[in-house]
Amino acid sequence: MEGIGLRGCVGELLRLGFSAHRGVCGRSPVLRRAMVIKMRDRSKNRKPLQRGRMLSIEAIQAVQALKRANTPPPPPTSPSSTSPSSSSMLDRVIDSKIRRLLKFDMVAVLRELLRQNECSLALKVFEEIRKEYWYKPQVRLYADMITTMADNNLLEEVSYLYAAMKSEKGLMADIESFNTLLVILLNHKLFELVMDCYAFMQSIGYEPDRSSFRILVQGLESNGETGLSGIVRQDAHEYYGESLDFTEEIEDISSMLIPQWRR
Repeated sequence: MEGIGLRGCVGELLRLGFSAHRGVCGRSPVLRRAMVIKMRDRSKNRKPLQRGRMLSIEAIQAVQALKRANTPPPPPTSPSSTSPSSSSMLDRVIDSKIRRLLKFDMVAVLRELLRQNECSLALKVFEEIRKEYWYKPQVRLYADMITTMADNNLLEEVSYLYAAMKSEKGLMADIESFNTLLVILLNHKLFELVMDCYAFMQSIGYEPDRSSFRILVQGLESNGETGLSGIVRQDAHEYYGESLDFTEEIEDISSMLIPQWRR
């Protein structure tokens, strides 16, 4: 019975992958377990690439380098010592980091800077983007830029961007993008730009729709601009007659205020 039990035990050990090796110098045999290494297909564990806020390593490094270069240099330790200005450091970073990025990475850097309210850096990157051969001016991108500048009370930058948008050739737009821009300008009480934008969109072939008129009338009248609202009401009457109800709530107006990079 003891022999049978021993043979059964040995069989079980062999089934589990152990193998008997002859002992050294008369010692008892040594049991060793055979190791089987299997190669797994790493592609099965690889997560799909995601767009949006996912930044490449190059884009992350570019953002970090820009922010470091934009930090004011420490005061010189002695009157004779000098330190490079932040402007020259930024120029070097733009030349070595930004201009070498691919299209997607460069746009991702811009949107990340906007998200972080790094307004001056975002403007510099935007100017570099405008120089690229693949750049196509879009009202939507200008609306995102203007939103960030206005939220940070940079009204001169808002005026600059708006003028730059108007000067663009081949400006890509749609009525929804213009409506979004109108909401942004109204919320920041930039009524002169509101009326200019209203005229500009028509001058390049984008006629206001019902939402445009409601946005303008409700936005202007809620801020006491009844004179300007009267002009818009008269235009709306020419387009839609008496069928346009200005008291109707504007659907999804809140979503118009969310920049594309925050969605």
